[in-house]
Amino acid sequence: MSATISNPNDLPEKPGVYLFKDVKDEILYVGKAKSLKKRVKSYFKEEIEDPKTRVLMRHFHHLDYLVTDTEKEALILESNLIKKYLPRYNIRLKDDKRYPYLQITSEDYPRLLITRSVREDGSHYYGPFTDVTSVRSLLKLLKPVFQLRDCKRMDGPCLNYQIDLCPAPCSGQVSPEEYHENVEKVKMFLEGRQNEVMSLLREEMDQAARNHDFEKAVVIRDQLFSLGEVMEKQKMEFNRSLDQDVIASSNDGEVVVVVVFRVRQGKIMGKEDFLMEGAQDNSTSEILAAFIKQFYSGPRQVPAEILLPVMIEDKDIIEKWLSDKVQAGSPGKGDEGNYSNVASTGKEEGQLENYGVEKDVTLIHLRVPEEGLERRLVQMVIKNASIILNHHKQARGALLDLKTYLKIPRIPRRIEAFDISNLAGEMAVASMVVFEDGKPSKSQYRRYKLETPGPDDYGMMREVLTRRYEKLKSKGETPPDLIVVDGGRGQLNVATEVLDSLDLKTGVIGLAKEFEQVFIPEVSIPLILPHNSPALHILQYVRDEAHRFAVKYHKNLRDKRLKSSPLDEIPGIGPKRKMNLLRHFGDFKSIQNASEDEIAEVKSIDINLARKIYYHLHQGKD
Repeated sequence: MSATISNPNDLPEKPGVYLFKDVKDEILYVGKAKSLKKRVKSYFKEEIEDPKTRVLMRHFHHLDYLVTDTEKEALILESNLIKKYLPRYNIRLKDDKRYPYLQITSEDYPRLLITRSVREDGSHYYGPFTDVTSVRSLLKLLKPVFQLRDCKRMDGPCLNYQIDLCPAPCSGQVSPEEYHENVEKVKMFLEGRQNEVMSLLREEMDQAARNHDFEKAVVIRDQLFSLGEVMEKQKMEFNRSLDQDVIASSNDGEVVVVVVFRVRQGKIMGKEDFLMEGAQDNSTSEILAAFIKQFYSGPRQVPAEILLPVMIEDKDIIEKWLSDKVQAGSPGKGDEGNYSNVASTGKEEGQLENYGVEKDVTLIHLRVPEEGLERRLVQMVIKNASIILNHHKQARGALLDLKTYLKIPRIPRRIEAFDISNLAGEMAVASMVVFEDGKPSKSQYRRYKLETPGPDDYGMMREVLTRRYEKLKSKGETPPDLIVVDGGRGQLNVATEVLDSLDLKTGVIGLAKEFEQVFIPEVSIPLILPHNSPALHILQYVRDEAHRFAVKYHKNLRDKRLKSSPLDEIPGIGPKRKMNLLRHFGDFKSIQNASEDEIAEVKSIDINLARKIYYHLHQGKD
């Protein structure tokens, strides 16, 4: 049940979640309680020690509450509501929609994709990852090893089948059972259970050899070799099998960073770092508790142990909640939704022996190591968090200055910049570069071939911005904090028109090259930033990078056109046949003057193709 009240004495003495609201009915804070009445009454004392709580209660007008059956259900509901509403006075994990995930789709023949959108669609998600380059490398490895399909439509065997990168389920070349065996191996690999995958593959290879299916045995042998190489490249290995997440934070009173090291089967598999909002005045234990509840409430892998520098509140109930997630084991069985990424228990075998048999067994443990290797590992994560915090502070200072100068609503953590390149209107292209926290994110760069006839710089800018932000809006993605267009007032007016037509609200400026003038909407006089300002340096870097990327693409297209030949337009003529023709005749003019029979003498060209070539080169002539 749920209800709205203003007096805490009206609350029941039952577990649940409470939502403090202001006079406008906006949610200020979400909390959970074992007893709603006792917990909420603590906010109404005459003397409130915590400054943050004093400010919260000055804005309080009324509250809603929802009763749950257990405290664990209240914890889950609290986490989900914080992620949904992002209340001002809660500690909040920064929106991770920008981070990439690996997705195994829920199709009959699943695909392995990189995505930035996590949906409750039955898919399995792994992540988030902060380094998209490493995700692409992992994808590049797994697809050929396990041969998951790449195509969207499954409309017949394609090139991937010809070069042994796909088993062609579209044409029945592989049974559903065999294909799904490979899918399960990919899941195990992404869950950190590489040793289990290796053992399964060795068994399959031995069985294939016993059955004299040597071709299959060779394929599996190659898979084993590829996986072995990857596992050898891990950054660090310990003497015993570990299956842990190591979490620590760093807080300077302005910026809060949380770092997670993922250790699987004794190897550090990766490092992720996250920013927390509304956490500057909180203790380390409060920050880590809020992070853990929000971090693991999504479709993320749960390890057997979570190592921390200090212990957090609600340790027992969080352990029980995470253990229940592991016991649920598959989508639809848990009480939180799709939690399909289940890790091992950390036993010697590295696997969970039985999901969900004993419902009250605690499988997941939170620990604060006091000495030894694990303590040194925690200290290393703390050091990483401090280093990352310093980087964020430096970038944040420049970005904060930029926000102040440009009078935009948010600190421009994500900037998208556009430039146009063409030659008198010909071969017009556009670039989009992306900067996150003051650094280029090259994996998110995009380039566009433009259809607007030129020369028309305004029309071209309108085309690329429309294409980019119509797509963004259709996907429901968040717009960047700042859009930079190369040019002056005219280009800026185009940008604001496009954004207004799509009802997108965000910062946008024009940056002119000649005098480094910054044009701002509704301000007639351009802004000149101090020449030694870090904020100006960021804008210059963004603008120059967009220009470099656009010019490079335009040059590549121009070079390609110069190298092209009328032979490229003939169906059936690829690079090899084109080269054979040029070698045989010496130059293009000689090919034009040759007869059908003479063309048919060229290697790999029969009389039928020779007729096509002759007709193509002579059509329109008498």
